[in-house]
Amino acid sequence: MQKIHPTTIIEAGATIAPDVTVGPFCFIGKDVVLQAGCTLESNIILKGKLQIDEDVKIFSFAVIGSEESEIHIGAKTHIREFVQIGTQETTNESRKITIGANNFLMGYVQIFDGVTLGDFCIITNAVRLHENVTCEERVIIGGLSTVEANNKIGTGVMIGGASVVGSDIPPFMLVEGNKATIKGLNVIGLRRRLENRGDIEEIKSVFKQILGDGADKILAQEIADTNPNEFIQRLSSFVASSNL
Repeated sequence: MQKIHPTTIIEAGATIAPDVTVGPFCFIGKDVVLQAGCTLESNIILKGKLQIDEDVKIFSFAVIGSEESEIHIGAKTHIREFVQIGTQETTNESRKITIGANNFLMGYVQIFDGVTLGDFCIITNAVRLHENVTCEERVIIGGLSTVEANNKIGTGVMIGGASVVGSDIPPFMLVEGNKATIKGLNVIGLRRRLENRGDIEEIKSVFKQILGDGADKILAQEIADTNPNEFIQRLSSFVASSNL
């Protein structure tokens, strides 16, 4: 059963599933689509072409979208208090933003235009993702960190708190600092993700070969072309095409 607080404003044209819950003092624009099972707490602003998939929960004082934006938020994502997705000012940059499924965006996160976020990511408090940043799946970013514009973060990366990322980060890396530098492999993340321990040892070996003393893009491409292991291919092909 749909539960919408009487103080909420919904523009004509908005599409809201029958079992959505919307708390007080929210604003839902005419091009917003809320799928089944979504919950909005209080004082939330949703604008622009905004598709929110099933079972998304948005907490108080979040602002998502503008009149010119195009945003898609995947199922079962949680968006905590004071999150801002999309910028309000006029810009010539891409205004499309894609947030995958099963993500957790903690308080005060800012996501700018052109960002793509994969599935199962955790973006902790007061993180900023600037224009055209891409994060692949299962990325974890520590609080108060910034990822500068036009950079790509590979799958399984963990970024330490208060870091400033100014370049691409290959998959499975552990990075931190201002400017952020690679500290090694995210071994704990790999152990949680990969059942075959041989895969982890092979990733360690390739990591030393292509990133041990700077990025060897030529060798990385050779490994990507010849190694059948999908995780090695993802790591080496990423390095070969990165801005490192």
